[in-house]
Amino acid sequence: MIEKRQFYINGEWVDPVTPNDHNVIDPSTEEPCAVISLGSEADVDKAVAAAKAAFPAWMKTSPEERIALCEKFLEIYASRQDDMGAAISMEMGAPIDMSKQQQWGAGYGHTKDFIKAAKEFAFVRPLGDHAPNTRIVYEAFGVCAMITPWNWPMNQVTLKVIAGLIAGCTMVLKPSEESPLNALLFAEMMDEAGVPAGVFNLINGDGAGVGTALTGHKDVDMVSFTGSTRAGIAISQNAAKTLKKVHLELGGKGANVIFADADDKAVKRGVLHMMNNSGQSCNAPSRMLVQRERYDAAVEEAAAVANAVTVGSAHDSGRHIGPVVNETQFNKIQDLIQKGIDEGARLVAGGTGRPEGLNRGFFVKPTVFADANNQMTIAREEIFGPVLTIMPFDTEEEAIEIANDTPYGLTNYVQTTDGDKANRMALSLRSGMVEMNGQSRGAGAPFGGMKMSGRGREGGVWGLEDFMEVKAVSGWDAKTA
Repeated sequence: MIEKRQFYINGEWVDPVTPNDHNVIDPSTEEPCAVISLGSEADVDKAVAAAKAAFPAWMKTSPEERIALCEKFLEIYASRQDDMGAAISMEMGAPIDMSKQQQWGAGYGHTKDFIKAAKEFAFVRPLGDHAPNTRIVYEAFGVCAMITPWNWPMNQVTLKVIAGLIAGCTMVLKPSEESPLNALLFAEMMDEAGVPAGVFNLINGDGAGVGTALTGHKDVDMVSFTGSTRAGIAISQNAAKTLKKVHLELGGKGANVIFADADDKAVKRGVLHMMNNSGQSCNAPSRMLVQRERYDAAVEEAAAVANAVTVGSAHDSGRHIGPVVNETQFNKIQDLIQKGIDEGARLVAGGTGRPEGLNRGFFVKPTVFADANNQMTIAREEIFGPVLTIMPFDTEEEAIEIANDTPYGLTNYVQTTDGDKANRMALSLRSGMVEMNGQSRGAGAPFGGMKMSGRGREGGVWGLEDFMEVKAVSGWDAKTA
């Protein structure tokens, strides 16, 4: 059993004020794999005080110094790839090969992109030729509370911490108590990289305890949260009492619109994207909308692809998918699959219960529903498991109407070989991101959503700007800058 009860506060590993043991469960085995301690309001006060005390000096460091620290961290992070992959795989269930590549790689890529963006970022810039003595200054927002989820842990930790560091903020990170080991390893790397005392702090805890204390704390200037829409609403309400800035990256129910003229790999690509990370991605293409001429063939193909997806232990090498993170998620997904059956959707792959041969662990069958409509529960709620819902459409206008008929607006997908139609769709879909024909967004592109998928953008220049205030200065001595 791994024991990691301490927190990282003010440059030191310290014991919690009041011990409160919490078992971390390996979802492949349902057995405890580690024990941490959940923090309290007293621990939050200590961490926030350290961040507040460190802020003036850290804010005054040059961008070059802050970038150099992140470059040193990146070297260390690269050397610990296997350790990070093993931690994520054990605690949240991503298969070990996927953890060492995609899960670890997301953190590496974002850090590298932030460093590149920062080197090209003008922290002090002229307003324009019409105002030669007016400057626009980008400066650190202040003390930031950063609350990250379990599903893509290093993706979210680096999107917040690295951007905050480069911006000149100090911070308190609360990772998910479901997957805390990767964040503790991250803190070790921060310490090795030489982050000054108090600039980066970490406390483990749950949302009701540490999360509430952080997001309502009078000395926290900004909250950056990734998680459920329900929690995002509660955080916004709590933070409003002290008028904090709140950045939210929340749920999604992405539509993948496949036109009759889409390429031959569009359906397979959509199914495999949905099943990746066991469906535990906020930007998953969970609603597949298929034009009527291609609908029957697409349903048949989707079922075949899903039936070919193998499920197994996160500890085994291979291209299978692993378990979902915990019993609560497993039961929620099972209930929603049953709900889909009860509401009349046609089950064409998967279903309730564990896959054959797996009687322990939180494993879910790769599941596909056809003949659904946009009023069904499985088409409206974020399932957060390997469950795909397929529905037909006839016209471009109908596809837009169905795709936009959701409270969410994170990522939508378009598959068509007609470039004009693709561009029209991209401009009509109400989401923060649109990905077309299997092409990923470029490095440094902003990540974030509309409507109940949150507000704010992470990654690249936009991610840096999100952790900074904008100050307008007149009478600037133009000889100095």
